[in-house]
Parts: sequence; C-alpha cells; structure tokens
Amino acid sequence: MKLFIITSRIPFPLDKGDKLRIYHQMKSLAKDHDVYLCALQLPFSKQNPAAYQELKSFCKEVFILKLSALQILLSLAKALATKTPFQTALFTTKKAKKTVHNLVQKVKPEHIYCQLTRAAEYVKNAKEPKTIDYMDVFSKGMERRAHKAPLYLKWLYLWEASKQRDYERSLFRKFNNHTIITKEDRAFVNHPKNLEIKIIKNGVDFAHFKPQKTEIKYDIVFVGNMGYAPNIDAAEFLCKDLLPILQKEIPKIKILLAGTQPSKAVLKLQSNSVTVSGWMQDIRKAYASSTLFIAPMRIGTGLQNKLLEAMAMNKPCISTSLAANPINAPEQALLVGNTKEELAALCLELLQNEAKRTQVSINGHEFVKNTFEWSKTTEKLNKMFYSN
Repeated sequence: MKLFIITSRIPFPLDKGDKLRIYHQMKSLAKDHDVYLCALQLPFSKQNPAAYQELKSFCKEVFILKLSALQILLSLAKALATKTPFQTALFTTKKAKKTVHNLVQKVKPEHIYCQLTRAAEYVKNAKEPKTIDYMDVFSKGMERRAHKAPLYLKWLYLWEASKQRDYERSLFRKFNNHTIITKEDRAFVNHPKNLEIKIIKNGVDFAHFKPQKTEIKYDIVFVGNMGYAPNIDAAEFLCKDLLPILQKEIPKIKILLAGTQPSKAVLKLQSNSVTVSGWMQDIRKAYASSTLFIAPMRIGTGLQNKLLEAMAMNKPCISTSLAANPINAPEQALLVGNTKEELAALCLELLQNEAKRTQVSINGHEFVKNTFEWSKTTEKLNKMFYSN
C-alpha cells in the first residue's frame, strides 16, 4: 500500500515526543508499505544534516517543505479573524498547501496519515481514505497552561483553547479514522462520538533503551524538551519546591535537567545542586548517570515517553498522577505523588532505601517491556489502514 504521511516537523532527531512517535510508526509501517513522507519545516528551524538520509533509509520518498515566514505571518493574521487555531495557522501556508496537493496527486496514495491537527489543513479535503492522529488534545493543553499563565497571557491561552476545541470537533467528520495516545485524552475531544477514536499507544525502542552500567553522577534526573512549557513548569517545580525539602535530608543532592532547547527560565535553575545539560547526543547517558527519574508534570497532555524510556533503562521512577495515569502502571512499578511534600518523600524513600529502589526499577522495567512495544502498537494502526 502507498502511504502518504504528513507531519508538522521533520521527525529526526528524536528530541520531541511527536517526532519520536511518528519515526517509530513509520519505521514499522515501512516493512509492509511504501511510505511517502511530507514533513513541514518552520522558516527559522534548522534541519539536522543526517535527517534526510536517516528518513530515506526506510521511506520510499521524503519531501521536506520549508515554510515561508511571510506567509506564516499572513496565516496568523487571518487566524485573528477566523476560527482557525493559531497552532494550525503557524504551520499552514497557501503555497505549501498547493505543493502538498500536487504531491498527493503525483504519489496517488491509497491512504493518507496526518500527524496532529497542526497539519490537518493540508489533507482534510483530500478524497483518499485518511487517518488523523490527534496524539493528545491541544485544547486541553492550552486550557491547563491558562491556569498557570500570568494574567496578561491567560486570555490568549483560553482563546486558543476554545479555537482548538472547535477545530478538533470539526475535523472528526473529515477523516475516516481517528487515533490518540491515551483514553484520558480521548475523553477531552469535544465530540459525541469520541469513543470511536482508537487508542494507539506509544512504545519504547528496547534495543536502544536498555540498562547500562555507568558511573552515577546525579541523584535525580528529569529529561525532556526544556523549551516546552509543561517541562519548564516541571523543572521549576522540581528545583524551586522539591529541592529545598530534599536538601534538608541530603545537603549535597545533585539534580540533572537534560534535554534540548532549555529556556531562560530553565537555565536560571543552574546551581551547585542543579546541572542543566542542554542537548545531549545520547540521552541514555542522562538516564544511566542518575539514581532515579522523576516526572513532576503539572500541566500538559499525552503520554510521557521519558517515563517509558527511564523504566526501560531499569531506573526507578516517580511521577505526578497527570503523567502516571495515561501509563496505567501497577502501584509498585511507578511511584506517584502530587504535592511537593509527597514527591519529596518518595524521592527520599528511594534514595535512602536500596532494596525499595531495586524492586521499583525491576517492576517498572517488566511492565514497560510487556506493554509498550512499537511493532505491537503500530500493528493496530496497520489494520486500521487496511480497513478502509
């Protein structure tokens, strides 16, 4: 089958959740299908030199469309007076829409797979059978950000949340199939038939993320795109709220914040106790060099790949319920707390109790190994394409 896949970003390197998901899905799908990838690129983003060759190694064709800055500004301006969400407007231009239309006509795909509502404008009216992957629910993410935002930005997030909510609903009738990562997010899609949305979980590359024996330099690690608002909030929560409590028991405690594009707010957290690494060529080194992993998420949506990766690497993990619920791990495979006191107590318990630490890491590793495997999760997607 010819599959035409459109993404809002070039899915390599794997430094963001959407890139990670579609990369592994495409790699699995390419075993049975001819995959034609169309990846959008924002005007000021840089393309990794190895991206094209890496993607071409399993895709039949790779088309990278660099968007015009001027046309993006025009698109955003139009969104001020229309129902189009700003997130969608940011990734949609008139010239690129024409190019995508021509590519679809040239490829003549038997199915179109659209990742995220950001890219939906390009293919929503295509006549071919098509599937949209919501991944998570942008409208709910914007709503949660509004609760944490300063007053001068709150209105903007609420406006975007409303736009996204209506847009997510309107897209329902435009696509034959709809997918999402978790049942928790599915419930937030504002449509009477939202239960028809199929759950397609993420997975872990177990050949890559496996236990490593290396020197432990840090007590706690938090990994993620450090320019992404939910991760920024989590990093600040960890260092400003949890760290002072932990230092009362372990004065020389060391925390690592690892991940691409650290914001100014994250860089300010750097201290004798906190290391901000920035981009790491091999993120496994961050997990391996730390005693435990924590995901103190308070805003955001979707499933946290970083938790799955840490558990795959045999690291004991702690999380808030916001990040833990979508994973649905057994109680002793992932420890859960929500307040700074609860999370700090769990950190101290694991740092000071090796037997407990070992048991949680073993339970977590076994759980993800049996539940989150890319080929198994993608097989559901494969069957969906054939059903049309």
